Amino acid sequence: MTRITATVLLCWTLYGVNAVATVAAQDMPQSDAATHEALLAKMAEFNITREEYDAALAAATRGKFYHGTAPESEFRKLQIDVADRLVTNVLLLREANRRGLKPDAEQVRKTLESYEQLYADSEQWKSNRARLLPELTERLERASLLKQLELAVRAVPEPDEKQVREYYLTYPEKFTEPEQLRVALILLKVEPSAPETTWKRVEEEAAGLVERLRAGGDFASLARLHSADPSSAQGGDLGYVHRGMLPDAAQALLESAKPGEVAAPLRLLEGVAVLRLVDRKPARLISLETVHDRARELLKRDKEDAAWSALISKLKK
Repeated sequence: MTRITATVLLCWTLYGVNAVATVAAQDMPQSDAATHEALLAKMAEFNITREEYDAALAAATRGKFYHGTAPESEFRKLQIDVADRLVTNVLLLREANRRGLKPDAEQVRKTLESYEQLYADSEQWKSNRARLLPELTERLERASLLKQLELAVRAVPEPDEKQVREYYLTYPEKFTEPEQLRVALILLKVEPSAPETTWKRVEEEAAGLVERLRAGGDFASLARLHSADPSSAQGGDLGYVHRGMLPDAAQALLESAKPGEVAAPLRLLEGVAVLRLVDRKPARLISLETVHDRARELLKRDKEDAAWSALISKLKK
């Protein structure tokens, strides 16, 4: 009965092929006890053992949470995801075999050569090389089969013009330029660790600037004189920015402002900010002619993803 090595298949998925050799070098069995592991799942000619699941879960945990402690709810979800991924890989390998796909022998050979060079000075690799190479080769061949199967399934026909237009009209949000704000800034610098009295004093200074600006003061001149931000050289002009480029508090402050308005002083991590909304460009749908190639690429990617998901769903049934 073929024994699938879940650890490496999972590492291939999460970390790329270079992780395979690392796992192989670090995860060397110390005895023949591995042949008597508790069976976690049996799927036709493939077995998944408890040890393989635990190793895959450990690798996924390190990749997601590094060395931190995972919240219980997130860790439970990760457990389920790992188990699902192991089962899915078995199903995909069976499908690859059913289709008569063959591993890319040349690529496997090159990868093995790269491992030989990478671990040439490792005594652990040298002492276990003869035992590890056959298993490592098998693991790489399986990974190659999975890759070839995915490439074959994702080879969907190119969308025609009608499909591209329908996609553009169905998902206008994907081709809409978001609202843009042209903002000017005066930043009065304060160290984050400064005492509260310092922050209060600077906030009072900022309030004084706001009063002068609302009374007709020249923003650019005051920015050049007072602002610690690099934009001071341009009179505080930050140019046009879209949502996500400004701190959330600044974005919220300017949300309902009208062009020309100066907002109340705002405390940020770097200090106290005085913001002026210079102009507002509303969101606009970009023409199909302009985004045609992007629409075609997004549609093709969606069709590829749908084909791949459909295969996995079919196999799971």
